[in-house]
Amino acid sequence: MEKKIKVAVIGCGTIANSAHIPAYLKNDAVEIKYFCDIILEKAEAAVKKYGCGIAIKDYHEILKDDEVVAVSVCTPNNMHSIISIDCLNAKKHVLCEKPAARNYSEALKMQEAAHKNNCILNIGVVNRFNNAVRTIKSMIDSGEIGKVHHVHVSFRAFRSIPGIGGAFTNKDIAGGGVLIDWGVHYLDIVMYCMNDPKPLSASAEQFIVLGKDIKNYVYTGMWAEDTRDVNGVYNVDDSITGLIRTNGPVISFIGAWAQNVNAGESYIDFLGDKGGIRLHYGANFDLVVSKNNSLIQSTPVFKGNDHFIEEINCFVDNVKHPEKRLPSHIDTVIITAKMMQGIYDSAEKHEEIKFKD
Repeated sequence: MEKKIKVAVIGCGTIANSAHIPAYLKNDAVEIKYFCDIILEKAEAAVKKYGCGIAIKDYHEILKDDEVVAVSVCTPNNMHSIISIDCLNAKKHVLCEKPAARNYSEALKMQEAAHKNNCILNIGVVNRFNNAVRTIKSMIDSGEIGKVHHVHVSFRAFRSIPGIGGAFTNKDIAGGGVLIDWGVHYLDIVMYCMNDPKPLSASAEQFIVLGKDIKNYVYTGMWAEDTRDVNGVYNVDDSITGLIRTNGPVISFIGAWAQNVNAGESYIDFLGDKGGIRLHYGANFDLVVSKNNSLIQSTPVFKGNDHFIEEINCFVDNVKHPEKRLPSHIDTVIITAKMMQGIYDSAEKHEEIKFKD
């Protein structure tokens, strides 16, 4: 019987419990040796809930354990680069939740550590493992909608600021708001489907409006509500809009954690000269093509999948075969990190930013 790969989960909050841990437990090739959280009770709760592993508070214990060959980093964004680099320097393979880091410079240091130590560093851009997204990419690659000249992205919701006042809305911890939390997924889908075009320039504006009065913020539901802090900090973008020029299509976007329009608009439009695709984020997609002197609209049917399970399974296989390179490798995801940095820089300076090589 093949020896199981021993892994550690660092950060035992929402994303660890909803995605990483359940996916590891479904993989027969893996054994979770450590649950780590600076709030030890969270790690202890994971041990009790899942019936395995050791609860620890300090991730440095993992670095000294040669049995652990891979880790999931599921902490707030400000610790992504610090913990990932320490793990890479300890010769451990890393799957770090998105975004790679709070900013581009931190992501570059992570990439450097991965190369220096010849270790895997994958980022949790989970949609690259989603069958709907994969299908769209294959259709674009095959020329089914022709040359894609424009992609429009909408990630807008009604009063959905996560954990207001806590880590999500503190720029020192998160690095940003709706763009770095939600937009990273949407922009990454675009980059993946379009084969990672080179960004040339960005022009954007951000708005820090609806969440500033934390105590009087009215909402109907909240992700990570257990991290809400009415006496906390709110200094990140709750909405953002802009345009990115690439050496492929132009990408326009509008995003909002919280808008005073009671509608959720989560989609990506790929606009080609022979047809178009609208991806309904997290669901299926619609296709329009011009054929036989007609406009044909359809909703393709394909086998769905749990992309979190797929992501973990691919990471585990990657640990077994480090010579492989997954679509979520830091060398690819770094392009999206660079693009988001340009968006934020443009919004802060109120001017177009041109990317340097």
